[in-house]
Amino acid sequence: MKLKPAFIKNYQITISYLFILLFVYAAVSKIIDFQNFQAQLGQSPLLSAFASWVSWLVLILELGIVVLLIFPKLRTIGLLASTLLMTLFTAYIFIILNYSSFVPCSCGGILEKMSWNTHLIFNIFFILLPIIGLILEEQLKTKTQQNNLKTPVITWILLSMACSIATMIALFLSSEQMMHHENPFIRRYPQHPIAQTHSFDLKYNSYYFAGFDKGKIYLGNITNPLHLIAMDSTLNHSQDITIGFDPKNIPFKMVTIMVRGSYFYLMDGRVPTIFRGKTQNWQITRELKGIPYFTKAEPIDSTTIVFKSNNGKKLANIVGVFSTMQQPKTKYNDTLLQQQLDGIFDTDGLLMYSEKMQKAVYLYFYRNEFMITDKEATLLYRAHTIDTNTHAKIKVAYLKNRTERKMAAPPYIVNAHASICEHLLFVHSKVKGQYENEKLWEQAFIIDVYDLNKKTYVMSFALYGIKNEKLNSFLVTPTHLYAIIGNTLVVNEIRTILKKEMKSVEMKKL
Repeated sequence: MKLKPAFIKNYQITISYLFILLFVYAAVSKIIDFQNFQAQLGQSPLLSAFASWVSWLVLILELGIVVLLIFPKLRTIGLLASTLLMTLFTAYIFIILNYSSFVPCSCGGILEKMSWNTHLIFNIFFILLPIIGLILEEQLKTKTQQNNLKTPVITWILLSMACSIATMIALFLSSEQMMHHENPFIRRYPQHPIAQTHSFDLKYNSYYFAGFDKGKIYLGNITNPLHLIAMDSTLNHSQDITIGFDPKNIPFKMVTIMVRGSYFYLMDGRVPTIFRGKTQNWQITRELKGIPYFTKAEPIDSTTIVFKSNNGKKLANIVGVFSTMQQPKTKYNDTLLQQQLDGIFDTDGLLMYSEKMQKAVYLYFYRNEFMITDKEATLLYRAHTIDTNTHAKIKVAYLKNRTERKMAAPPYIVNAHASICEHLLFVHSKVKGQYENEKLWEQAFIIDVYDLNKKTYVMSFALYGIKNEKLNSFLVTPTHLYAIIGNTLVVNEIRTILKKEMKSVEMKKL
């Protein structure tokens, strides 16, 4: 069937106007809500690291192609450029659907209601339209002997499409490398990593997480140290536990309980003392004698404790390991915590121990760094949270001829709380990243997730709170995230996307 020149000309004009309408609408939509457009790119699994300049480049390309399509003499170049840009968009969607770590929210504007698969079909259709027009134009010029191109137009089309696809693949690989290893402080928020299921009014804000074992969480109470509550994930079944112990004349000041497997530990670093018993009968059976003063301690096993204390030079924080295997023995690592200002406030942080990995983790409060050690407190590696606060932003006042120190101003907290589950580190960050919504920070607590085996940032998610209440602490298990917010215990179910990260162990030797 032979097509008339008038039909071919009208076809090109029609699809040119169609693309002008599409690109003008898309560009104007982006300009009107440019901040949101950048935020969407910032959440993209492909373009997160390049959101700042890609957002401008897309606008320039869309409006530039519109200019080419308006003028008849430039229309052929405009149609070829339209094919290139639509191929870029299509490659982006294909990689999102098949190779990205998660599928983000859909784009806004005219395509907001489309699913990603429908969007893919839509793009393919708009790739075919200019290709058909370009091929028909070449056939017409060949018949009228006006074709001066030595290379067939289909070759130019295929080359441009190949370049578009290669460009998108390169952006994807580069962005993944940067986001996981050299993150420019752009968080990724996959859809629904957790979902709130239950809550329970504790009535008092003196409760803390004492441990987790065999599907039960244990809550300790600062004001009633020998009392524990054990609950299942539904919060429907609870058990009140009273620890059997005669403290005699020990001058306890701040008692905490920790449950680890079949053992529980009663600790007070100001005495200092640690007692141990079995959860089988909740009776104290042994004292781990000889431990030095400590501010935080984590049981490694039934006879070994990793702890933080102020026993360093000039009362600086220091991490050590205490063992009673044969006789009481303490080993310090005085190079682990690195002083920036005073050695006390600037090195303060959270000490945790992972039974699964058999590694200790120390996370600074006021700077973007954490350390992984073995059971002997020997440094394995240092890593950074994704924010850019490398130096503690605190002011220290010295009193009584420099014999006492205190904070001279409220500190700038970077990492407020943390928990370890499997090989993942969960950090409650207090610092807002690029392209993030102010309302989200007002309504929720932001949790960043790091893979301790791969030494990478994984994702972030919002832990929604209770109005005007603070997050006191949280605990992550393979199935749930528990949080104490004000006087309320909140249970969140771990969803598929986060469970996959927990299961993707790939044990890499540290």
